[in-house]
Amino acid sequence: MLRLRQTLPTSSLSLEGEGQGEGQRPGQIRCGGSSRHLFLIPALSRWERVVKRFLLLATVFPASVNCIAQAFSFPTANRALLESDGEEKFFVGTVGKSWASGIFGCVRTDGQQFHEGLDVRCLQRDRRGEPIDPVLAAADGTVVYVNHKPGLSNYGQYVIVRHLVEGLEIYSVYAHLSEVREGIASGREVRLGEHIAIMGRSTNTRQGISKDRAHVHFELNLLANERFPEWYRNNFPDQRNDHGRWNGQNLLGVDPRLVLLSQEREGGRFRFLEFLRNQTELCRVVVRTTSFPWLLRYTPLIRRNRIADQEGVAGYEIALNYTGLPFQLIPRSASEIAGRAQTQLLSVNEAEQAKHPCAHLVTKRGGRWELTRAGLRRLDLITY
Repeated sequence: MLRLRQTLPTSSLSLEGEGQGEGQRPGQIRCGGSSRHLFLIPALSRWERVVKRFLLLATVFPASVNCIAQAFSFPTANRALLESDGEEKFFVGTVGKSWASGIFGCVRTDGQQFHEGLDVRCLQRDRRGEPIDPVLAAADGTVVYVNHKPGLSNYGQYVIVRHLVEGLEIYSVYAHLSEVREGIASGREVRLGEHIAIMGRSTNTRQGISKDRAHVHFELNLLANERFPEWYRNNFPDQRNDHGRWNGQNLLGVDPRLVLLSQEREGGRFRFLEFLRNQTELCRVVVRTTSFPWLLRYTPLIRRNRIADQEGVAGYEIALNYTGLPFQLIPRSASEIAGRAQTQLLSVNEAEQAKHPCAHLVTKRGGRWELTRAGLRRLDLITY
């Protein structure tokens, strides 16, 4: 059985003829560094080649894309989430609200405001009552960004770590830190459970974070677009972007609570890729564009379409969850796309929209659903 390492889309698969050595013919795929399985593919653009090489192997060797899962761990020693009725001991709510306002999702301002992660309660305090819990890397990875200036973000001091999980780039965020451990800087590799910071309550918000509400804000994200700085300048020319591609608008989150609970329930059977693929659909759209970074970074989320294989790809049908995260992409040929619009809304899950309205991606006007400005902007960012 052929086994691929978890960097499958970008590292374990390589197109021969692209600097891979002498005697190799353009248009071939090399799998996992082995020359035993080579397949001819037609001359294609770089984007199409990268997508096709993954889809080809997924068809010929379906077991090979079931990479070994790398579990995420808790960001501190607080594991009360796994206890019966342990939520009160694990989450910190907003001022005057219950612990439920500290979880991921549409949990603030009567369901109209989105909270991007988990606010995890502290377990240890010093003599002054300040939190001193060590903050731990949730998985093996590489530090990509550290913000040491609390005044530049409502996240205060924070760290972002990149992880490769089943061929997917996932980014964990640890925010409201009081101190980042010496040596933790961009490019530094960290191991699961490694001490990277100290919990705190740093922020730039007017109300601040009180001692009793001290917590680490923890997120698991996918990266929307490496071209974010340019996109942001074009869309918000009068606004500063102090954090480059690590601006929070460029990070599309999944619910860490559900990830941690699913891992606990499923054990070694848990697969992060399947977790992503099984997101509940809010809406489905089609975009008339064929080259955007998400296709390269999250190729395993693409489903093969034989009609587009035969006729050529004219666009992509995209399923979004309620946070606006694209969890399924289907290449579509020109014959499969009706109309001439660059972006079309195909369907809306009305029950999901009623349950999770806070992203404001779609709205109903005159009995007809349409994408909002926020929805169009999200798609523009993803496909930029």
